[in-house]
Formats: sequence, C-alpha cells, structure tokens
Amino acid sequence: MGTHVDAVMDGAIAGQRIVGAELIVYRHGRLALRRQAGFFDREAETPMLANAIYRLASVTKPLVAATALAMADKGLLRLDDRVADYLPYFVPKLADGSAAPITIHHLLTHTAGLAYAYPDDPGISTGLGPSSAGFEENFSRVARQELLFAPGTGWFYSVAIDVLGAALAAIHGGSLEAALHTHVTGPLGLRDTGFFVADTARLAKPYADGAPPTPMTDPQAIDNDKGGQTIFSPSRIFSDTAFQSGGAGAAGTPEDIARFLEALRQGGAGILKPETVALGFANRIGDVPREDAGQRFGYFGAVVDDPVAANVPSARGTVNWGGVYGHSWLVDSANAITIVSMSNTALEGCTGAYPKDLIRAVYADLQ
Repeated sequence: MGTHVDAVMDGAIAGQRIVGAELIVYRHGRLALRRQAGFFDREAETPMLANAIYRLASVTKPLVAATALAMADKGLLRLDDRVADYLPYFVPKLADGSAAPITIHHLLTHTAGLAYAYPDDPGISTGLGPSSAGFEENFSRVARQELLFAPGTGWFYSVAIDVLGAALAAIHGGSLEAALHTHVTGPLGLRDTGFFVADTARLAKPYADGAPPTPMTDPQAIDNDKGGQTIFSPSRIFSDTAFQSGGAGAAGTPEDIARFLEALRQGGAGILKPETVALGFANRIGDVPREDAGQRFGYFGAVVDDPVAANVPSARGTVNWGGVYGHSWLVDSANAITIVSMSNTALEGCTGAYPKDLIRAVYADLQ
C-alpha cells in the first residue's frame, strides 16, 4: 500500500476528522490501490468493512446523468428537449414574469438558473433532507420560485439533477430507479447501487463533523462551507413516499462506483457511445463564470481546464465531483486513473481537507 495514502487516511482518523473510510484506485484498468480504515460503527467498535454501502448524496448525479445520456443515445430523448414537454408543471419564470424554457442540457450542466436552497418555501426538498413529497408536489413548488438567471447564461450548482430525475422517470414511464437500472446499473451489473439499500447490515453508520464527529441524528444540520447549513435525513433512503432524488438520493458501494467510472473512462462499456462519453467529459458550459478556479463543467461533473489554477495534481480534462455524506471521485483520462474515496463522515469527507490531501497522496504513491 502507498505510504502517502496510509499517512493521510490514518492521520485523518487519528485526528478525529474522519470516522471510517475506503479508497479504490484504478490505473490503466487495473486495481492500483485499495484500502479501508477506521470504523464502520465507532460506538460498536466495528472496523470499516470492505465495500460497505454508503448514502451517496451527489455521487448519485453522474449515475443519473449517464441514464439521461444513455436514453439520448437510444433516441428516447434529445438534450435540447424542453423539460416542460415531459413535466408540464415545471415552467419556472424569470424576474420579469416571463417563462424561460429549460432544456435537458441546462439541467445536466447546472445552467438552468435553479438554486439549491429556497428559503422562501421551506417545504421544498432538495433531496437530502426529510420529505414525503412526490416529484410533482415538490418540483411544482420549485417552478414557482424565480430563476436566478436566464437558462444558459450562468452556472449555479442546484437541484437541477433532481428535476432531471423526475423527467427521466416520466420518459421511462416508471420510477427513476427503473430507468437507472434499465440503462446503467443493470447492464453494468451494479447490484448494490440504486435508490434502495441492498444489505442493511453493510450500510455505513453516518457521522456529522465535530471534534470528534458525532453519530447523525435525523434530521441533522451541519454547517457548510457556503455559510449556511446542509440538512440530512439518513432515514430518507428507506422512505416509500419521498421522491427518488436524482441529485442525492441513491446508496451504493465504492466497488460499484469505481466500476461505473471505469466504464465511462474506457468509452462507455456498452451503456454509452464513446462519442457521448467524450461529450460528457468535455466542457459543456463555455466560458460562463464558475467559482472554482481552473475548472469548467461537463455532464458528469467538474472538468479541470487548468490544473495549476485549480491546484490539483491531475491532468487537464480530469472530471471530478463528490457527495456531501463524505465522498469524492475523479476520472483522469490522460493518466488512465480513476479514484473513488468514500467515508462515513459529512462534510469533511467531501468538502474538507481530507479528499484533497488523499488525492495528492494517491498521485504521490503512483509515481
């Protein structure tokens, strides 16, 4: 095992920033690094399991994006289709009251003008917190909120992929889980990943940031790096009434996610056309401003445009994102590297120093 990776993982656990974690790294299609450390359940003194199941949060997003692109490859939708063609109740307006047509492309790229918090309507769920609402009940409320900008003219990370999930379910004619399974997880054999928990005995206990981190309550509010709070509901994954959140609602394993990302890196592995993967791995937002220096955005996540400005060890063109329950991933096609880091500690495992330090450690150990 790599000495740099060991130092970062062990240091984060000893320093009580992370409770438990897993790492899977592929290089040139072969397993290069694999480790688990810390606790699956600290209070029960259960060591971290190999290939535990985690609430994925935004690691759900690339799975749903791949579902949309697979459906486009099969002619079931077009990326320039208007969302209102599939969700008639979803016609948000601009500040002047005019309707602003939002397309599938706008949703995939977070250029729709939507937000990720709607304080004027606390009844809106953005996928992580508790909810008993279905798609139409929830997103008709979002549609009544004023857009931040005209679609296509800006970038703002948002509830867009949740709306996309509602559209995909409508197009498929069933649940979002059914669409995901038909087009992505089924063909790839990802049995532990979807809008369900395949084995509750392997579901990692979630923890909230603290010194030390504390077991999550339900709901659980955690201060985020935007100056607000992120609200979690660990029990949501078991709800029969809450909408299946395309942006945050799935559960899955590091092995499944690594297999999925490797399938993309290798050209789609039968679920997507190679040219569709290439499109999704490229900058799809042009030069609209983004707050992350040196990075643009594609259909699966952020795209490194300038590694120096982005302060990352990966190559230009690397696609990356994370999940606030404690995860981070990247696909560095230039170096044939795929990294999946999962932890049971929010938010440190996603937006803290841990994933950044771990990625640098991986690259150091792969030298």
